[in-house]
Amino acid sequence: MRALITGVTGFAGSHLAEMLVSQNDEVIGVARHPRATLDWLQNRITLVFADLQHPGVVRDLLDHHRPDVVYHLAGQAFVPLSWRDPWDTLQNNIRPQLNLLQSLVDLKLDTRLLVVTSNQVYGHVTQSDLPVAEDAPFRPDNPYGVSKAAQDLLGLQYFQSHGVNVLRARPFNHIGPRQSPMFVAASFARQIARIEAGLSEPVIKVGNLEARRDFTDVVDVVRAYTLLARHGQPGEAYNIGVGRAYSIQYLLDTLLSFTTRSIEVCPDADRMRPADVPVIYADNRKLREATGWKPTISFEDSLLRVLEYWRSETQQSLKTHS
Repeated sequence: MRALITGVTGFAGSHLAEMLVSQNDEVIGVARHPRATLDWLQNRITLVFADLQHPGVVRDLLDHHRPDVVYHLAGQAFVPLSWRDPWDTLQNNIRPQLNLLQSLVDLKLDTRLLVVTSNQVYGHVTQSDLPVAEDAPFRPDNPYGVSKAAQDLLGLQYFQSHGVNVLRARPFNHIGPRQSPMFVAASFARQIARIEAGLSEPVIKVGNLEARRDFTDVVDVVRAYTLLARHGQPGEAYNIGVGRAYSIQYLLDTLLSFTTRSIEVCPDADRMRPADVPVIYADNRKLREATGWKPTISFEDSLLRVLEYWRSETQQSLKTHS
């Protein structure tokens, strides 16, 4: 299968590329700029640098490569950044997908397009909404969630209006190696690794520890993407999550249990979010029934993978600067 991945140098994109290569798929990766995340894959995929904001660029890209499936992962993925610059988030998340959809129509391609949105489309959920199923109403409570709701609905509209083979994936929180330290698990793990290496004081800065989220290892998330690309029903939306909520406090306690260092926990007002949903987790029955998917990496093992990654990165940084 010939697969095109947008956002291939990002967190999930790099893991997806790795998985597809291991399955002997032909992979075309699209990115704006080179990044080190793909150094080890450079000779195993076709890497293309392109700005998906431009319709002609997207059309030429699809016309040249004619992929069987497009995994659309490119975009702005950090909720706090969407508060600081809402328009940038809307523009970066909506325009590239619109260009992909319209190009598929114009070129009359039978390509499958997996649109990756987010659980943030559901926004503020109540206890009676849990677990959140795909038919739950959209009530996004931040600009990022609004952008993802627009992506989701654009995908549905192009399926209904033009017959584009769109599948909508709604992943809940995912964690793993190579995630940006802007995100909570990577942030905590990086701070711990730096403390262990003697680079930081034994204090870890935290935001809201009471929030509870549905965390899935990135390897299980991208495996769900590949299964949906093969077995999902065009026009449908699928939640991706383990179906259980873990508190940020438990996440932190688990990471701290992996270190022998004594570390003080210090609240940081800058890490608090304006509108934090107390708890959200997925109803994943639709995904499981359509694809047979189930998570294979436990939350605790996933957190250990994150910490080991940051330990390795920290040691590598020390060697580079020594």
